[in-house]
Amino acid sequence: MNNLSNQRARLRELHGDKVILILSLLMFSLTYGQLSNNLKLIDERIARWQDYRFGMFIHWGPVSLKGTEIGWSRGADMPIEEYDNLYKQFNPAKFDANEWVSIAKAAGMKYIVLTSKHHDGFCLWDTKFTDYNIMNTPFKRDIIKELAAACKRQGIGFGLYYSIADWHHPDYPFGSPGGKTKKSSPNMDRYNEYLTNQIRELIQGYGPLVTLWFDGEWEEPWTYERGSDLCEFVRNLQPDILVNNRVGKAREGIAGTSAQTDKNPGDYDTPEQRIGRINKSRPWESCITICEQWAWKPDDKMKSLGQCLRTIIQCAGGDGNLLLNVGPTPAGEIEPRQVTRLKEIGGWLSTYGTTIYGTHGGPFKPGKWGASTYRGNKIYLHVFRMPKGGLELPVIPARIVSMKNLTGGTVKFMQKKDRNIISVPGKHLQSISTVLELTLDRNADGISLLDVPNTVQAERDGSIRCTADEAEIIGSTARAQSVCQGIPEIGFWTDIRDQVQWIVSVPKTGWYDVYAAISCDSNSAGSKFSLVVNKQSLLADVPTTKGWCDYTTVKVGRVELSKMSDEAITIIPTAKPGVAVMNLREIMLKPLD
Repeated sequence: MNNLSNQRARLRELHGDKVILILSLLMFSLTYGQLSNNLKLIDERIARWQDYRFGMFIHWGPVSLKGTEIGWSRGADMPIEEYDNLYKQFNPAKFDANEWVSIAKAAGMKYIVLTSKHHDGFCLWDTKFTDYNIMNTPFKRDIIKELAAACKRQGIGFGLYYSIADWHHPDYPFGSPGGKTKKSSPNMDRYNEYLTNQIRELIQGYGPLVTLWFDGEWEEPWTYERGSDLCEFVRNLQPDILVNNRVGKAREGIAGTSAQTDKNPGDYDTPEQRIGRINKSRPWESCITICEQWAWKPDDKMKSLGQCLRTIIQCAGGDGNLLLNVGPTPAGEIEPRQVTRLKEIGGWLSTYGTTIYGTHGGPFKPGKWGASTYRGNKIYLHVFRMPKGGLELPVIPARIVSMKNLTGGTVKFMQKKDRNIISVPGKHLQSISTVLELTLDRNADGISLLDVPNTVQAERDGSIRCTADEAEIIGSTARAQSVCQGIPEIGFWTDIRDQVQWIVSVPKTGWYDVYAAISCDSNSAGSKFSLVVNKQSLLADVPTTKGWCDYTTVKVGRVELSKMSDEAITIIPTAKPGVAVMNLREIMLKPLD
């Protein structure tokens, strides 16, 4: 019997059960009070973190010597033994923590999250629990210590990524490539002790941290119970720390969303390589690469300034954050071209940051038209596309007192009973985002989220062109991207339940031939889909092409559009024997006459 039990027994003998009841209630009261205080601290930290809106993700390690993907290329793109010995050559002599932080600040970023340990098990700090760390490289300097100190000096938040999965550690059950092999004598309980020892090291040695960003939780060895225990362990070490949803088991693939249940003790969701959907009740943060690979890759394709800025805007408009990833070189530098892009982003934010930082998403839902944010009685519209007849917005329960074009030029406004119409002359429209400020006669808080009509208009010749960047994607895997020649496409369509839809404005009644621009690698041959419009369904086979970037145009069939009204065109996969359904660039409807 332990000391506490002995004390309770002695008190019961002397004073009876009443004293025990009083003590129990007192202990409950103290525990409840501590929990309430911790929750208040977390709520305050979440609010500050949401105000940040924009941060830097950094994936880095010895793998940069080869330019392949961190963790995933172990045993895939190179032999395991070669991968595991790269650290013996890793000497990033040009690493300068102050320079990295200065670059992040110049980009308008408010916090940094660094990979302390990825799935490959290599540690970027002076850990006492494995020799597989930065101190045993030729470099022999504690990267995390220097970066944490630089963030503190320059007044920027600092957080750490930590992979639960460890394909290098002998006690973790799975190994490379990609967790597809099993180790001979694993011991998950012993590995869990290793993990918690390292987490204690990181928080106590390099904190306080803005967040612990976990990953690798999807594999079978990690359980709901281990996730809950780990989250509690972390909060006991630092009560106000934020923990992402990947500490638990409720994440829905790379869509990153999860319900706030006992199966998900984390504070925020983590959509990966995609913009999260608008959510005012559950905090979220999209993690997206500035190029295509997480770790550094020579001549990796970099996103344009427009892509980066629109991603920031769409995230803020959805009430989420953006963690934009860079992969430093093996020399320890952030690539000069990436630095240039980051400073361009920062230049835009230095002018229009008031429409991003410290705002809330809404009240108009993001879409192909653009996005909106608000603060107090100001609504900021970021308009990507201005229809010829003006942008139609739903009526809000407030009077619009004034409107201003923050990017310069004039703006016209017409307030009707059922809608508001906003228009900007073509010469005053900006190529990336035209920013408009609406001043209301009341605070915008409390205005419900509103849909903005997103109809596809006909071309001058009467044809209807439905492009990937205009589509509404219904599902969890398919996403809009611009991987091939920079042209928008719907890719990563790995879930047969995902659908794609457009709302089109029919210019005239009659028959239309329907075409689709498609690509499909041989590893996904045999897919089929149905195109549904106006109660008609066209069945089509997906042709196999020479690769995902080799597009071909196929005739899907012929449909009759009998009304000059808005119609929904929906693509529904019906067969997916391979990896993905297809990549889809556009659907074209051409009138017969």
